[in-house]
Amino acid sequence: MTFTTASGKGNGPVVGAKASAAGPRPGSPKNKQPGNASARKWAEIGLFVGPALLVFLVFVVYPVISAVRYSFYKWNGVKQFSEAEFVGLDNYRRALFGQGIFKKAYTEPFLTALSHNFEIIALSMAIQLPLALLVALILNRQFRGRTVVRVIIFAPYVLSEVITGVMWFVILDPNGIATRIVEALGLHSPAGGWFEDVHWGFWTMFFVVSWKYLGLAIILFLAGLSGVSKELQEAAAIDGASWWQIQRRINIPLIGPTIRIWAFLSIIGSIQLFDMVWVLNRGGTQGQYSTVASYMMDKGFYRSDWGYGSAIAVIMFLISLVVAIGYMLVILRRDNSTTAKN
Repeated sequence: MTFTTASGKGNGPVVGAKASAAGPRPGSPKNKQPGNASARKWAEIGLFVGPALLVFLVFVVYPVISAVRYSFYKWNGVKQFSEAEFVGLDNYRRALFGQGIFKKAYTEPFLTALSHNFEIIALSMAIQLPLALLVALILNRQFRGRTVVRVIIFAPYVLSEVITGVMWFVILDPNGIATRIVEALGLHSPAGGWFEDVHWGFWTMFFVVSWKYLGLAIILFLAGLSGVSKELQEAAAIDGASWWQIQRRINIPLIGPTIRIWAFLSIIGSIQLFDMVWVLNRGGTQGQYSTVASYMMDKGFYRSDWGYGSAIAVIMFLISLVVAIGYMLVILRRDNSTTAKN
């Protein structure tokens, strides 16, 4: 036995004795953390997702379910819903497969309005897309006052649809400034007005819609072009490529995802187009430029046929859903897969 051990001044036996007297060491707090962390995680999810989910359920899911329910009844919206008459699929048959008097009063106007929606989609792809792309490619170049020009082009989109509709309705009035300018140039304006003419009504409405939403397409394309590498364009220019070849071979292909996203937004917006058409005299006195949404509003609200109007709303919802899912699966799937890989 050494002196250190015998006197108790050493650290070994004394430290061991103190440790034994103190009892076992407390367990690590790590075992209690998973439960608390899980509860905290779900609390955070509920805090951030809960309000948005509540708003979605109240303002999206509940109205859709209610519209489906009302579409099976004949109801004028004035009496209690408990007094409504259950008619099954009769409202849908009137809209899609009407016969005799129902065909002329319901089916033909609905199919005409639906055809207008798809015509707007086709014209947007054929006119708005190349025009917006061309303007964006031009504005992508460096020149004095470029920012001011961009602001002016985007300004119509900032205006509300109601203000835009009223403004153009006044300008294109039979006695408005547009009519006077056309007549001053020795040309003939439509006899019944620009919006009420059978041939000019739809095209006038499409012009107003294009004026309103073209700025959004241009700004989106400019945002996509800002992400294109300048080195690629400079290398192509050094190799002798012209300005148009650079746009066609480099810029346009690289902003392909942006173009496809705009096309998706344009298609869905064209199917649901309402406020602009409604302000412009409710789609025309003869339905020259009516859409499914304006037709639904006219039949369901102003003619107090809420059951039929709900059926039109359900049909429009299903069309939008099918088109959106089909577009995402066929067109956007490649972009989504590429983004996931990156």
